[in-house]
Amino acid sequence: MATTYLILSNRTLRELNEVEMTSSNFSSSRGIQTAVKDLINKSIHDIYNEGAELPLLHTTKTQALTTGDGEYDFPSDMRRVDFESFFLKPTELITNGEFTSNITSWTTGDGSPSYTSSGNGRLNLNSAAAYQSISTVKNKTYKIQVRVLSPNSSATTLIVRVGTSAGGTQNLDTTIGVTNFGEGNILDTTFTATAKTSYVYVEASSVQLDVDYIRVSRSDIAPKKLASITYDTYLQTNKVADDVNNSSAFGLPAKVIRKPDYSSFILSPIPGEGEYTVSYDYYTTHTDLSAHGDNMGLPDRFASIIVDRTKYYIYMLRSDPQHAQLADRDYQRKLKLLKLDYGTHSADYMRTDVVTETITTNVGIAS
Repeated sequence: MATTYLILSNRTLRELNEVEMTSSNFSSSRGIQTAVKDLINKSIHDIYNEGAELPLLHTTKTQALTTGDGEYDFPSDMRRVDFESFFLKPTELITNGEFTSNITSWTTGDGSPSYTSSGNGRLNLNSAAAYQSISTVKNKTYKIQVRVLSPNSSATTLIVRVGTSAGGTQNLDTTIGVTNFGEGNILDTTFTATAKTSYVYVEASSVQLDVDYIRVSRSDIAPKKLASITYDTYLQTNKVADDVNNSSAFGLPAKVIRKPDYSSFILSPIPGEGEYTVSYDYYTTHTDLSAHGDNMGLPDRFASIIVDRTKYYIYMLRSDPQHAQLADRDYQRKLKLLKLDYGTHSADYMRTDVVTETITTNVGIAS
């Protein structure tokens, strides 16, 4: 059972030998009950502040870039950003191309395409077709990758087309032969766009096939890690060039800079094209518990650490340093376990497996 705000509060109240609450009177608490509710949130703040990089708070952000825009805001729930995790990569142009839980964003061609939960989710084409329109840049070359499997283990082919209309063949008209029924086959090829809107079309004609994923991105943009530099270094080395009011100063971003107020980051050079995406890791802030049924973000087995910290604050409020010290001792012990199990570990270093032989030389000493 998930540990709710009410359960945490009542567990603390029981250990303090105080009257517990119910879901109906939780919002109208008074006295020690209200103090416990407030101090539970304070205790959770303490735990998260002790380990700002808890994997429990980790998430990844992707930021689509805009031509001529070199500064981007951090998410509103950002607590701490890992500036060694910034990567530049081509923007994925297909929406819901992994078919994780449905086939939304895809339009029915012939037949009735459907979703199947096989694998990590797939597009099932049983004598059917589906397509999606994407935004492209005329005369630019794009990579397309498609993975397909045969659920009936029969040798067959998937039709893949890219054109200026649904099913059009202006840019690409090819097939994927499926013969390896256990793993399926993957198509890796390219096409050159001839319009600002291109249509990606897949069809299984008179057969049944499962499409595992469809991915499209620019072929001339290779993923790269962005180097992190300080704001002072940026002022001394890059800002003058970036501030030139001329598009000739735009280019492929190579560096990322954190603004001093920690509200946004700067890319240098300023992006010269819009089909880039930056991804980075950050650690989120948590939301205070409010309603009686709100769940804490920590695993249930660590509920007692919140109780211990709350008891510490209650005992301090009551001017009872002896019991406060005991509660703090329990809190510190369990906090070490939390950091051990969920904290950020130092990087592993490569070690040589070469055995070094020690040679002992006898040195004669002349008398």
